[in-house]
Amino acid sequence: MSFAGAAKAFGAVRAVDGIDLGIRRGETVALLGRNGAGKSTAISLMLGLNDPDAGRVRIFGRAPGQAVAAGLVGAMLQDGRPIPRVTVRELVTFVARTYPRPLPVAEALELAGLTEPADRRGDRLSGGQVQRLRFAVALAGNPELIVLDEPTAALDVEARHAFWKSMRAYASRGNTVLFSTHYLEEADSNADRIVVVDHGRIVADGSGERIKRSVGSSLVAFDLAGGDGEGLGLLPGVVSVEIRGDRARLRTADSDATVVALAGLGAIRGLEVTPATLEDAFLALTDSRDRAKETM
Repeated sequence: MSFAGAAKAFGAVRAVDGIDLGIRRGETVALLGRNGAGKSTAISLMLGLNDPDAGRVRIFGRAPGQAVAAGLVGAMLQDGRPIPRVTVRELVTFVARTYPRPLPVAEALELAGLTEPADRRGDRLSGGQVQRLRFAVALAGNPELIVLDEPTAALDVEARHAFWKSMRAYASRGNTVLFSTHYLEEADSNADRIVVVDHGRIVADGSGERIKRSVGSSLVAFDLAGGDGEGLGLLPGVVSVEIRGDRARLRTADSDATVVALAGLGAIRGLEVTPATLEDAFLALTDSRDRAKETM
């Protein structure tokens, strides 16, 4: 799958602004970005729901619409409800028959974790089962690429774990997965590669560990013990300061230098030093673009 200079605007808003991106077969890729960053538009270009204004999108060497029609691509979008009075098995069977080389229905149900409720009506499923049904429908055409747009939104923890277990079973067959999510821990745990989009452009691309290292920062937290935190931003290595109640949180590019300087100020209580999380990296990458725009 590839984007080559792909761009899409809606009026004055450039939702996708010249994206270059290649995804290899068998990769599981997370697409991250704030609301309005361009994720959904990029997905719509990938599925042939919109055409790029400039550049090109190709799926397995084909135009997106052709790849979808051939059953090479399956999609699980945010919208969509099961049809009332139709069972899980009936719906997946109906969808499978629209593709040239569908996945056997029993196999799609097993991969999605729906073997047991297969003969239950769609309007009598739990929230987690409805989400699995949408996953089974996306699998029905036996796709080599599946696109998941916020697949675990509104699911409880148990249902989310069950969904990702099903997704990993599909990916283990050598298939390609691209998903967007607001749950950054899901991206860190389930993706081989993470692509961060902001203002329609790619601002980071790599493994979770690589992206976390790219921001070059750690978090130093400690109790203020009644102090006001004045002057903490001037300590060596400190790039930002956050005060939460009686606890200070310093993002620092050199945690050793910051801790030594803190020790020179007196006793430190409740000291905690942790490496950057994916959330830290995400905020640093997207906030830095906002600050750059403000200075232009």
